[in-house]
Amino acid sequence: MNGWLLILSLLVLGGILSTLGDRLGTRVGKARLSIFNLRPKSTAVLITVFTGSIISSISFAIMVAFNSQLRVGLFELEGIQAKIKDSEKELKKLEKNLFAFRSGDVVISSGQTLVTKTLKIDKKDDIKKEIESILQQANFYAFNLAKTNKSKFRRILLIRKDHIENLEKLIADRRSWVVSIKSAGNILRGENYVYAFPEVRLNKIITRKGEAIATENISLASSDSEAIRKKIKLLLSSTLAEVKRRGSLSSELKVNPTQINNLGKNLVSIKKGDIQIIAIALEDSQSADKVSISLELKSLERPIINNNQ
Repeated sequence: MNGWLLILSLLVLGGILSTLGDRLGTRVGKARLSIFNLRPKSTAVLITVFTGSIISSISFAIMVAFNSQLRVGLFELEGIQAKIKDSEKELKKLEKNLFAFRSGDVVISSGQTLVTKTLKIDKKDDIKKEIESILQQANFYAFNLAKTNKSKFRRILLIRKDHIENLEKLIADRRSWVVSIKSAGNILRGENYVYAFPEVRLNKIITRKGEAIATENISLASSDSEAIRKKIKLLLSSTLAEVKRRGSLSSELKVNPTQINNLGKNLVSIKKGDIQIIAIALEDSQSADKVSISLELKSLERPIINNNQ
């Protein structure tokens, strides 16, 4: 019931009962009735008090019946407080465990790739052997990261049986697939088990040898060595983003640091002109391969036409 409506009802009911009690007391007094051998005046007072008690009781009953918060506060408060206290204890316990977890050395992150391999199965008899080889590699890698106390000859990698069965069915179609084994959660140093799952993607060509993957233009007249360095860094980031957009599973490029440093020095020495820096693929690459690139320069200046010739 709405609070204002409840208050209004109590006021109306209280007024009615008060009026009835007053009239009843007056009539008892005039009639000079006696209860419990009391004097008539005392009997009238007793009737009035009794009527007031009835008013209070009815008012209280209405409030309890129609106000759930009051009802809970009166009859369930102690139980609720006990549950608050229990929840606080549980929360403190969880906070303690969480702190202990965070203070641990996370050596394998959730979703981290433990091993990636490209497979093309020509014979169905080779499926289980190839999958077992991948799982052994992932197990060995996870073991070295976790530094567990268990024997290195015992498998700490755990993968659901139905995930393995689905993997077997998928790669049996003689197409080229990229299989990755990934951690299903964060692993702290010293843990004895690593829960993982397989991720499968159809293998595809990412780059072709000699292909221009990404470019970046720079005006040398208004660029110093720092600006040139930032342009080269931006080009490398753009190249990686492009190959990942195409489906590459590698998180880095294969580059020659010496070649990049020499190119930067060459640009600084030129000092003028508009130049385009091009990221060129050095070889064909597929989904699981690191993309190998070199950086080449191309002048954007128009050739000067000699009208005297």
